[in-house]
Amino acid sequence: MISRKETLNLPNTITLLRISVVPFLFFLLSDPGKFWSLIIAGLFVIASVTDFLDGYFARKYQMITTMGKFLDPIADKIIVNSAMILMIPISRIPAWIVAITIIRDLIVDVIRSIASAEGIYIQASILGKQKTVTQIIAVTALMIHYPIFGINAHIVGMVILYFALFLTVYSGIDYFIKLYQSVVEN
Repeated sequence: MISRKETLNLPNTITLLRISVVPFLFFLLSDPGKFWSLIIAGLFVIASVTDFLDGYFARKYQMITTMGKFLDPIADKIIVNSAMILMIPISRIPAWIVAITIIRDLIVDVIRSIASAEGIYIQASILGKQKTVTQIIAVTALMIHYPIFGINAHIVGMVILYFALFLTVYSGIDYFIKLYQSVVEN
């Protein structure tokens, strides 16, 4: 049985706070102008930085929990995918890129679940972490959308998003290969 202390430790609380940003994205991304685009991007960056904080605290203070191992990657997917979905109707991101990203995330979750059912733990790969960081940077730029300091944030965001898309597909293939290798070895 998992104790309440283990469940509501500092890293898990930070992760839950990251997820709590999503309803604000729904509200703020409905029709953002220049000012609100910057506010939304700032809020998104703050929420994204907490991803590094929860992991740091979990490792430093030895507060790594089973709940945290599962909740942290889900929180990343919830906030990034929600932001991407919410930017489709305001024409800041193509729907097909969002679809590929979400389908990849679901496939990776299935792969990890299958592995877990077989007693195999497939750890998050460095490619998956690079994908997440690249997505966060792209989504932030796309949230800003408007030119800032003479730089077209939307174009920058789209260029980075295409790189994130490459990492999304490549890291998904990497998870599949790891599952295959794990099954063959066992």
